[in-house]
Amino acid sequence: MPLLRLSTAGESHGPALVAIVEGLPSGLPVDPAAIEAELRRRQGGYGRSGRQTIERDAPRIISGVRAGRTLGSPVAIEIANKDSRIEELPAVTRPRPGHADLAGAQKYGTHDARDVLERASARETAARVAAGALAKSLLARLGIESFAHVAALGGDAARTAEGAFPSLRATRDASPFYCCDPDADVRWTALVDQARRDGDTLGGLVEIRVIGAPPGLGSHVQPDRKLSSRLAGAVMSVQAIKGVEIGLGFGAATRRGSEVHDEIAYDPAAPYGFRRARNNAGGIEGGMTTGEEIRLRAAKKPISTLRKPLKSADLVSKQESVAAYERSDVTAVPAASVILENVVAFEVASACCEKFGGDSIEELERNFRGYVEQLRRF
Repeated sequence: MPLLRLSTAGESHGPALVAIVEGLPSGLPVDPAAIEAELRRRQGGYGRSGRQTIERDAPRIISGVRAGRTLGSPVAIEIANKDSRIEELPAVTRPRPGHADLAGAQKYGTHDARDVLERASARETAARVAAGALAKSLLARLGIESFAHVAALGGDAARTAEGAFPSLRATRDASPFYCCDPDADVRWTALVDQARRDGDTLGGLVEIRVIGAPPGLGSHVQPDRKLSSRLAGAVMSVQAIKGVEIGLGFGAATRRGSEVHDEIAYDPAAPYGFRRARNNAGGIEGGMTTGEEIRLRAAKKPISTLRKPLKSADLVSKQESVAAYERSDVTAVPAASVILENVVAFEVASACCEKFGGDSIEELERNFRGYVEQLRRF
């Protein structure tokens, strides 16, 4: 079982969302402003709904931190919902195609899909972003950094994002789509505006990258300990994600082995001596990190709630109808990039806690430095 664990609670229009993170070492500095900054990024991006103008996600740390540092006990973060009117909202009897409405109603035997959709809502991801911000603080102490950007929207791909993270981050943060290609911003604005006029929604692709992870995070010995399976599972757990690939991903299936596998060389000047000539594996081989940059891509489907609804059938009358409409975005791919950046950071931080242990951040850092020195002598 992972040493670093996250559980969340709360409904979209309930009083609050809560994230509980267990396993953080003591002494880790916690900056509420950094958590709030990540939550603010999650609320941004072109194509969002009016809900983002209502909520002002402000994290309130209610346990596990004293004098700005973790205690080693569970950290609980509360994010209040201003639009907390769950008891006043009407029943939803016309399930939306693509959402959890119908399957959840059938599973729990309810004819009011609101009992399902309030928890199934992507509003829940605010809690996961808050937890990811904590994980980023831990990773920063080890020189590990995560970064995500939108690589495609509505079938239109941006230019490949290459360069150092600081430069890419500056370009991304200036973009209304969290994209590293300013030319794509112009095209995508027109795409979103047209989809809005059509009462439709758009999906897209997000690329997530991690630098600084040493070789050997994860394990090959059990399926659920492979970092590849854990990262894929974490990415797929985010609402509306329908596909994930690591490195070349599906493209590897179309090439010969000689074109796919990353040849190995020894270079005394390399951080860990051994290095790969390329990184088609996306930084993971055999369920473990290789020391190269971790690269994943995630496919997010269009949002299920359409202003011009699709056909449905009423849960009570069984008559043909149209799906219910809940206030919704035209696209939330930019927000998904923030969520995925933090979800991946949390999973990598969990792997670091497993590998390097430590009840305090000082002990964990000491174990990390010892391991890095071992790699350099290998």
